[in-house]
Amino acid sequence: MGDNGYDGEKRGAMPNIYEVARRAGVSTATVSRVLSQPGVVSPDTRLRVLRAVERLGYTPNSAAKNLRTLRTGKLLVTVPDISNPFFSLILQGIEDAAQREGYAVLVGDTQHDAHREERYALMLRRKEADGLIFLGHRLPKEAATFAQTIAPRRAPVVNGCEFNPRLGVPSVHIDNAKAASEALDHLYRLGHRRIGIITGPLVSPLSRDRLAGAMARARKGRAERDAMVMNGDFSIESGAVAAERLLGRRERPTAIFCFNDEMAMGVIHTARRRKMRIPDDVSVVGVDDIRYARYTDPPLTTVAQPMRQMGEIAVRVLLDLLNGKPATSEQVTLPHTLVVRASTAPPGRW
Repeated sequence: MGDNGYDGEKRGAMPNIYEVARRAGVSTATVSRVLSQPGVVSPDTRLRVLRAVERLGYTPNSAAKNLRTLRTGKLLVTVPDISNPFFSLILQGIEDAAQREGYAVLVGDTQHDAHREERYALMLRRKEADGLIFLGHRLPKEAATFAQTIAPRRAPVVNGCEFNPRLGVPSVHIDNAKAASEALDHLYRLGHRRIGIITGPLVSPLSRDRLAGAMARARKGRAERDAMVMNGDFSIESGAVAAERLLGRRERPTAIFCFNDEMAMGVIHTARRRKMRIPDDVSVVGVDDIRYARYTDPPLTTVAQPMRQMGEIAVRVLLDLLNGKPATSEQVTLPHTLVVRASTAPPGRW
């Protein structure tokens, strides 16, 4: 085994480019191209070289000096539903911040599909992008594997709007439990007691935190038994369907709190179809303050999130990781604001 070029690996010596080339079955020039210009090498060859690099723990001697030249200048962003106005505003913030720093943005619409998320995350391991901002709640396995291969360095992976400490990556978010609690507090102070709550998917930490915050406020007001919880999926359609069930009850709620503005718009649609007046017959509250919220009829009371700022700070945190700096913060919690408009009022006397 003395002549096969791997003795250094066994002795603990630093592997060199020749060993990587031998293990991958390519030339040293090909290894160099994979590390400096990955786009000009075929995907199969690129993957073979990268596996050899990972297995051997190879780092170019000039890595520190040539850090910029080993990059693609591209940031990958995955979004669960690009048609959702909430995500579109975060993407605008990401794009603005990335452009200022000389980066291009690649956007992948995963449509809540875990397989699509994995395919996009694989681009990190293939060095087709320098970092990943994911706006869903799942950390793709490919991204987690990539993080393990470069440990103890921090992986250039950031979550853009959820908070799940178990993922072990930096994130940018609001305090979702507190935001929901404040929305319920607004309704209780108006005099409402029977309140409908339409959640997002409870697989999402964001939805679970909002539900926990809402129910904590209900318990504080000794109104937990009067809370009526329905599950939605953040779409307008799910808000309309949940509202149909809530407003069809004999003792229907006098107010409905939705975990996003789109579902709140679905509630308004259903209420109108049932000839109900807002807020006289039912008050409605959302979360996000998307651009359409102020133009609903009546304008929607909602918890505003700083969506553009979320995107900008996610880029800042990601670039800190790429440049070897400590992240601005492991978890960035941004302020939210309850915006009171005409969709909420004291309960009617019916």
